[in-house]
Amino acid sequence: MNTKNALSAAQNKSKRTAVETANNATNVTPAAGSLMAADNPQKIWQAYSEGKQTAAQLAKTYGCSRQTILRHLKKVQIETHFIAPEAANVIMDTTYFGRTFGVMVLFDSISGKALSVSEAKYETNTLYAQAIGRLKAKGIEIQSIVCDGRRGLAQMFPDIPVQLCQFHQVKTVSRYLTRNPKTDAGRALWRLALTLKNSSKTEFESGLQKWFEQHQNYLSERTTNPETGKSHYTHKQLRSAYFSLKRNLAYLFVFEQYPGLNIPNTTNLLDGAFAGLKRRLACHNGMSKENKLRFINDYLSIKP
Repeated sequence: MNTKNALSAAQNKSKRTAVETANNATNVTPAAGSLMAADNPQKIWQAYSEGKQTAAQLAKTYGCSRQTILRHLKKVQIETHFIAPEAANVIMDTTYFGRTFGVMVLFDSISGKALSVSEAKYETNTLYAQAIGRLKAKGIEIQSIVCDGRRGLAQMFPDIPVQLCQFHQVKTVSRYLTRNPKTDAGRALWRLALTLKNSSKTEFESGLQKWFEQHQNYLSERTTNPETGKSHYTHKQLRSAYFSLKRNLAYLFVFEQYPGLNIPNTTNLLDGAFAGLKRRLACHNGMSKENKLRFINDYLSIKP
């Protein structure tokens, strides 16, 4: 190629590049333009958290990279606002997202809204007591507490009516007996446990006593180790199921003693909130722990 032709080719290439650059600038999507012009991370966060759009989908919508969307999301200042009523019926539980990350939530059954959210690597009675203490410090009267059957938790609040979740109690029994017990005594106790939510305390206590009287000898059977001569209870799981019901009986019908407070007999209201939260989070696999905690606080807090 001679010098003249080479110069002409270079000039044509330069013109084509200029035209392509101009076209690219002209063809920026309106969404991308609005992102660059408005630079509104809050709007992007709203689409991300409430609209269930992933970072990749938002990147496509706004005509930018996924990393750009993530940078905008990181700029968002999440302002959490939780209710502080004069009085509350507190439902409290902890849910986990992986092995070492969970959130402890205290929920008001009267308003159906969260009272507090805090990160909890491990679920402990002390953390629950501290959370209740913080609500009291805000001037909230704790009318009642509904919780699962963590051992010793109910006894930590002697001045507050504490209702154990009947649903969790049935789950505890099923963990010991399975849902398909192999023995007559096990099947009878499982059937009794399933009547818990539809029974009064008097009815259930009477049923549990009748079961014990009928199966007392079986429950007390022992097996001797021929090598050591030591004995142990033969039906350990059955004993655990029975004594779990007997031990918790005083807390399973507390709602009957305070009809004017409308105390729930399960934590189902909070469990439903957890289920909705996890469905929303399922749209965002791979979210960092920091963003996940911000997302959870935003989801459970009230909007000003």
